[in-house]
Amino acid sequence: MAKSLLSLLLVALVMTAVSAFGGYSPVLKTASPSQRTTPSSNLVMRARVCDLLGKKPNRQARVVTFSHKRIKKVQHVNLQWKRFFSEELNRNVRLRLSTKGIKTVNKVGSIDAAAKKFDVDLTKF
Repeated sequence: MAKSLLSLLLVALVMTAVSAFGGYSPVLKTASPSQRTTPSSNLVMRARVCDLLGKKPNRQARVVTFSHKRIKKVQHVNLQWKRFFSEELNRNVRLRLSTKGIKTVNKVGSIDAAAKKFDVDLTKF
């Protein structure tokens, strides 16, 4: 009787030790929301880059404090989602443009002319 009780205690001790140190976890491990893919959802994380001009964030900027400490900061591009009507494709094209890119499209006259000037394929958008 004492041997069976001792072996039962030993098994219980081993099970708690295994579960305490990561051998077994009762919590189900699921994929994070960014890793889940469903047939209806084909979202892809994109870089913060202008689709027309290719402007990227300035990662070499610094802030100089009163005590003259220099702290690195990122100056992001002012990106806006903008829809333009493409006459060549005969449909709306939705681009992520910087404000300078929007001004460039307005200056050139149309999104087709701007895309041709900067060698951008509008069929991808």
